[in-house]
Amino acid sequence: MNPEESQTPESIDEWLEQIEVQPPTDEIPATPSADLKLEDEVSTQESSLNSPIIDTTTPESEDSLDIQAAQRITQLQQMEADIKAEIAQLEITYKTLQRQVTVTQTALSQVVQESLSQLEQRKQALQISVEQLERRQERVRNEMRTTFAGTSQDLAIRVQGFKDYLTGSLQDLASAAEQLQLIQPAKEREKPAPREAKSAKEQMANSTLSEMPQLGQQQFQDTTKKIRRLLDQYRNQPDYYGPPWQLRRTFEPIHAERVSNWLFTLGGRGALRTMGSRLQNILIASSAISILHQLYGDRVRTLILANTPERLGEWRRGLQDCLGIGRPDFGPDRGVILFEAPTALAQKAERLVKANEMPLIIIDDSEEKISLGLLQFPLWLAFAPDPKTMKDRDFDDDF
Repeated sequence: MNPEESQTPESIDEWLEQIEVQPPTDEIPATPSADLKLEDEVSTQESSLNSPIIDTTTPESEDSLDIQAAQRITQLQQMEADIKAEIAQLEITYKTLQRQVTVTQTALSQVVQESLSQLEQRKQALQISVEQLERRQERVRNEMRTTFAGTSQDLAIRVQGFKDYLTGSLQDLASAAEQLQLIQPAKEREKPAPREAKSAKEQMANSTLSEMPQLGQQQFQDTTKKIRRLLDQYRNQPDYYGPPWQLRRTFEPIHAERVSNWLFTLGGRGALRTMGSRLQNILIASSAISILHQLYGDRVRTLILANTPERLGEWRRGLQDCLGIGRPDFGPDRGVILFEAPTALAQKAERLVKANEMPLIIIDDSEEKISLGLLQFPLWLAFAPDPKTMKDRDFDDDF
């Protein structure tokens, strides 16, 4: 409804108020024409009152305003919908980012924990390596001091021995010069010389035979206390940096029992069942070598028999480790000699016996048969292979 239309009742009311109401009269109009004239005026006024007020505004302006209002409302509604959609999208993004932050924090904490544990493990490994290196350094220093001291002592012993030899030789020469009869002719003086030389050779042979020990059960039983004392020392007080030819490794009761059986029961001549490992056999043989060196010194010569160079190499390294000896102690004229054939070993042992030395023959458990020529010597130690191993080996050969 237009504002102009709303003003129409107000104008009608004002107009009605302006009309003066005439009181009714009982007078009868004088003429009919006057009455007709009055009726015309009343009808004219009524028609004027009932006629509508003309609106000055045009329909085109009203339509444009409605269109603009509708467009504005539509724009506002569209903006409201866009804002709501953007708010919903932002809420979804926020939740997604929050979940990602939580996952990232969890993964980061796990990575940090794993890194810390790895660093702790590396730290412990480095500490263990440092401790091992420190112990190795200390052991090398002790070995250097021990080796140098042992070498110096060996040189001093050799020098003292050579000095004693020179002194004895000079004294013998002086006594021989005093016994010479210078007045007698040279021919007469030369006659008794062969007899003296012959008697000297006989005395040397007799002394050699007397010095050659008769190795057997009784001989080892006479030195039981000393041998048992050495076995107890190896077992209870191992000296890992002792002098050469002394056992330097841990010695268990089972090892001491095997060595005691070989010395006291077998009399230094017999076979022992293998320990199942060549290193264990080397440990037992090393203890026997060490005891014999304590009893007889450098006269003991060890002869090792194994059928392959690899096994001989294991024996060489094992003896070096257990007895503290080096490469100079291995050779045809040294303390330990390695053989692959029993014939060559028997020939060398015979020569050593003639030279008043004591051959100790050690036979590896790889030797299934023992040459009879080796059984004639006073000291031999054979490691008998395990019967189960021999059966398996025979089965493999047959297959």
